[in-house]
Amino acid sequence: MAKKTTTEEPPAIETVTVKVDGKEIDVPKLTADWQGNLIPTTVLQACKHAGIEIPHYCYHPKLPVAGNCRMCLLHVGMPGRPGPDGKPPINKDGSLKIDPMVLPYERETPKGVIGCATNLVPGMEIYASSPETKEMREAVLESLLINHPLDCTICDQAGECKLQEYSMEHGQARSEFVERKVHKPKAVDLGPRIMLDAERCVLCTRCIRFTQEIAGDDALGIVNRGSYSTIATFPGTPFDNNYTLNTADICPVGALTSRDFRFQMRVWFLKETKSLCTGCGTGCNTMIGSRENKMYRYEPRENDAVNANWMCDSGRLDYKWIGREDRLSELKGAVDWETAIKEIGDKLADTKPGTVAVVASARQTNEELYLLKKLGAKFKAITDSVPRNGKGDHLLVNADKNPNSNGARLIGLTTKKLGLRLKRIAKGIESGEITTLIVFGEDVTKHGIPPKLLRKLKLLVVSDILPNATTQRAHYLLPGCAHAEKRGTFTNVKGRVQKFMKALDAPGEARAEWEFLHELVENVTGQNGFSTIEGLFNQMAQDVPAFAAKELTWAKLGDTGVSVDL
Repeated sequence: MAKKTTTEEPPAIETVTVKVDGKEIDVPKLTADWQGNLIPTTVLQACKHAGIEIPHYCYHPKLPVAGNCRMCLLHVGMPGRPGPDGKPPINKDGSLKIDPMVLPYERETPKGVIGCATNLVPGMEIYASSPETKEMREAVLESLLINHPLDCTICDQAGECKLQEYSMEHGQARSEFVERKVHKPKAVDLGPRIMLDAERCVLCTRCIRFTQEIAGDDALGIVNRGSYSTIATFPGTPFDNNYTLNTADICPVGALTSRDFRFQMRVWFLKETKSLCTGCGTGCNTMIGSRENKMYRYEPRENDAVNANWMCDSGRLDYKWIGREDRLSELKGAVDWETAIKEIGDKLADTKPGTVAVVASARQTNEELYLLKKLGAKFKAITDSVPRNGKGDHLLVNADKNPNSNGARLIGLTTKKLGLRLKRIAKGIESGEITTLIVFGEDVTKHGIPPKLLRKLKLLVVSDILPNATTQRAHYLLPGCAHAEKRGTFTNVKGRVQKFMKALDAPGEARAEWEFLHELVENVTGQNGFSTIEGLFNQMAQDVPAFAAKELTWAKLGDTGVSVDL
């Protein structure tokens, strides 16, 4: 007997009706907090639903609520208390009577509520743009600037500073405070990667909450009292965990700055490019900041399915090798790319099936691995990738140090366990069974194929970015690109296919591997290798079962990727 199928509609979302600046809106009664738990929606979140930004410093959607900066103060009106009949008071027209909040001891003075820490009440009226709210903001902002050094011209946060932005939008041209400013320590070493300018700090405590709740490192706290309060490390507790630079990201002012980026470049000069971290298999979404073909910083880009708003320090500092002076930038074995592709193609055509092996790094893109798989299939080649394992942690760092191990598996270039065929390749070269070796992105001399075996090969084609023992012995050396110098996709450890974009131009004669691989595949197989990354990905998505099952296309990936079944 066939099972009866029923189509169930998703449960309706319970809403709360409130007014924001006179406009009635329905807002979800519950909203996910920083841990994903459903809690009552706040006044600040209701304003966001209404398309109104409420200025704030201490609030961050991925951190516990503190409610201590007071910048999100709002004037609100509340329904009157129910009478003896249990019903709230109503106006003559039948509408709910709303009483604007005032101070209990000064009935003529409006009372504000903390937007990030005040839950919605049905019927509440929020006066987000009222003169009363404006006056509260101005007062709070002025109090935050009492002891601020006003050094925007030399501050690294200039251009990204919320204190600067809110001062222009909500501040006053003239201050009522004329007292001498309290001076605090500047250029304080909090750790090997973070510096503190205490005079700029607004004590939002974002850095403390992140360090305690996200990084799990109780290293930061507030010392002293009143105007002398400042962020500091606990005695004997170094601030040196692998996530310290996230505190510079979430600092809304210029109090915490990165040693790596400090005084390097004004942010408004930087070109921002969406990319991915290649330090491990997590695939953290990143933003590359570059100018005049040079990378200046590497920051996390929000993706709740992968890294939320965070990134490890080791990953974000792993970029300077891209600009190394010893980068491979010249062809070896041919005078130009056209000649190199033709000669390699002609020599491959003369090889017997089964005499070719391909070692492709799991640091290559899905598209490049796909083309190498097609090239290997033409010659019944043994194909494999090199495993790269290390230590992981509780947050973002994965033990798999390849960014695309799952891509190599799903495309079929390797087995479930990377590296199982490397010994077979070495034995094949030793016996003379394998006479041609194609290596992309690996120094195989470190993985069981020593230089003496490489010398036995009739043809060794190598593509890489930096020189090594394998590149030195290549008959044809094809200089490739770092991920920041090309477009493509990776598949992370959880099976999420994500794309990254080109931020820099490659040095010298270096080319994106997929660009010359599609020419080689077309030369050898006669099949169109596709001259655009979009066309190549879409064709690959049809041929790889895991990608085809999700009907992937380049456009469908968007900015945050799509998960496939592993």
